[in-house]
Amino acid sequence: MGGAIKIVGKCALLLLLISGLNACGPSQPPKTYTVEIKNMAFVPADITVNKGDTIVWVNHDMMAHDVTEQTSKVWSSGPIQADSSWKMPVTDEADYFCSIHVVMKGKIELK
Repeated sequence: MGGAIKIVGKCALLLLLISGLNACGPSQPPKTYTVEIKNMAFVPADITVNKGDTIVWVNHDMMAHDVTEQTSKVWSSGPIQADSSWKMPVTDEADYFCSIHVVMKGKIELK
């Protein structure tokens, strides 16, 4: 009878571990978010995403714009022509701006 208790105890522990892993849930697949460039602004100007998600900037203005990390310029889209887009997977929070039209600003925050 002592052996049966040990087996049940091991099975209960295994089930507890498995259910605990499932409680954490599967990781969410990365999502894609869109920021429109229109009327000389990023819309929305502030966006909150998960690390690994992708942001697509779509230029609906009549002139070229870019998307450039503001603090140290570690990334930039280069000019995005009218009716074109540029996408980037998010690795960190950042303030960004259009280096062609410096009044245009945006912010990426992580959840």
